Amino acid sequence: MSASEKELAERYGAALPMADVTLPGGELFPKRPAWVVRRRGRALQLDIMRWGFPLDVTGPRGGTTKAVTNVRNYASSFWRSALSDPAHRCLVPVTAFSEYGPGPAGGKPLYWFDVPSRPIFSFAGIWRPADNGPVFACLTTEPNSLIAPIHPKAMPVVLLEENEQRWLSASIEVALSLAVPFPGQLMEATMQP
Repeated sequence: MSASEKELAERYGAALPMADVTLPGGELFPKRPAWVVRRRGRALQLDIMRWGFPLDVTGPRGGTTKAVTNVRNYASSFWRSALSDPAHRCLVPVTAFSEYGPGPAGGKPLYWFDVPSRPIFSFAGIWRPADNGPVFACLTTEPNSLIAPIHPKAMPVVLLEENEQRWLSASIEVALSLAVPFPGQLMEATMQP
């Protein structure tokens, strides 16, 4: 995320949080705070949430909490309540995202993906309250033609700008129809040296 909170507020026509908060720029990681855009009444609100729905995992060494960051199975009861309620959908603003992929001599270089025509674009996200404040996760889908050779498993759901408001307000059926691969020809990939 290389955009400031002011640039994000302008891009989405969203109100800034009441408190004067600045998040560190740069890469976003699970379990760390990030900007999201959500509806508050009829208006859009820029908010801060942690990335990852907490999931208690019980194992031989006792319970641990894992952060589930990606929504892959839209029919899962774990995600269904948040997906069903438009008030729990959000936009996750990004300026680029990365995936590790194949490289020379069997290495796994980092590839960065962006949308040159849109300096700030949106992942489809969902959010919910949690014990330590609100959390969010991003939807994923099949990779497009640009991402598939690098990361064949999945890609984030990047919304077309004209579909952002629909994601935040439509029925679950309409919202899930937007969870498709973003056109690869509109994106760029750069391998990090």
